[in-house]
Amino acid sequence: MQLSEVSVVLPSLDPDEKLDAVIDGLLEYGFTDIILVNDGSKPENLPRFQRAADTHKEVHLLHHEVNRGKGQALRTGVAYIRDHTAFAGVITADADGQHTVHDTLLLADAMDEKKPELLLGSRDFSHKNKSIPFRSRFGNRATSTVFALLYGRWLPDTQTGLRAVSRACFDDLLAITGDRFEYEMNMLIYFSMHKIPFRIIPIETIYLEENKSSHFHPLRDSWRIYKLLLGSFLRFSAAAIVSLLVDYAVLSLLMLLWHDMDTVVLPVFGLLFSAKALIATPIARLCSAPCNFLLNKNFSFKVKESQGAAWRYAALALGVLIVTTLLFGWLNHFIPAHHEGLSLLLKGAIDIVLYFVNYRIQRNWVFKEKSCKNETECA
Repeated sequence: MQLSEVSVVLPSLDPDEKLDAVIDGLLEYGFTDIILVNDGSKPENLPRFQRAADTHKEVHLLHHEVNRGKGQALRTGVAYIRDHTAFAGVITADADGQHTVHDTLLLADAMDEKKPELLLGSRDFSHKNKSIPFRSRFGNRATSTVFALLYGRWLPDTQTGLRAVSRACFDDLLAITGDRFEYEMNMLIYFSMHKIPFRIIPIETIYLEENKSSHFHPLRDSWRIYKLLLGSFLRFSAAAIVSLLVDYAVLSLLMLLWHDMDTVVLPVFGLLFSAKALIATPIARLCSAPCNFLLNKNFSFKVKESQGAAWRYAALALGVLIVTTLLFGWLNHFIPAHHEGLSLLLKGAIDIVLYFVNYRIQRNWVFKEKSCKNETECA
């Protein structure tokens, strides 16, 4: 995309001389529009903002009277571009020199105004890169792993502030919630849930003075990010525990009541199955499934309107039931008689294996709410 078609949003709070260097570099490389958002900086830092706007006609200065957070600053900049300009794309970047102008140019060159996609400037967090502080490497890798488990996409740098989208995604950026650093994680979740593609652009890894200029609060902002990232999964887990208690209570009762069936074996598909396990498992699941559906719909995913969710859940439950029953019935045949405890442990192992797959399918298919506007509503 031509630089004349791209605007750069720079959110900034109490900047130092690095802000001047970032702006000068962007203009030197040929960028023609910069939206500088003062996010409630202290009065003594306001002259730096005003000088940037007075010195460069390409810089448009927007103010927050009080600090509202990076997420709101980004939305303020994007809303201005959408409502007052005709630019075909926007790049969001940090104002503290953590991103080189050359890398910003890479994202501009890679943008396609016809494609709704999220471009991510991705730093190298591998162990080969010795310039990254340990806490940053560990935090980013942990977040990338959790995101991959829950949303099915490995993103090597979930915390990058260098991102780009075309005008086709402006409304999406404005619909995403989160006022502070959690906004950027919410963005990844939103794009993943709405099947909008990601494109990874490798960039240089820069940590000036071990990132001391960052306004990221390790405890407070990490809590906000992980609360968002894990919110629906933790609720799903709570619902699963309740449902499993129902399932295991019914299964245990039936296994004890039918102890006389220990020696009964049924041949199915050429394999030998314990008869009581083969019969008790679906009965227990049929008792726990309605409980799990209601908890997930109203508590885990908080779905208001999801037409056909009950039928999709029934289809998924049937599939899981068949897999669980066949695996449990077959493997239980190898457990000696009168060892109900081992049988229950076996079923628990099977349930754990299917657990993460079940979560992904329920979130992305069963309880997908087409009319939702943001991740908070969808979660």
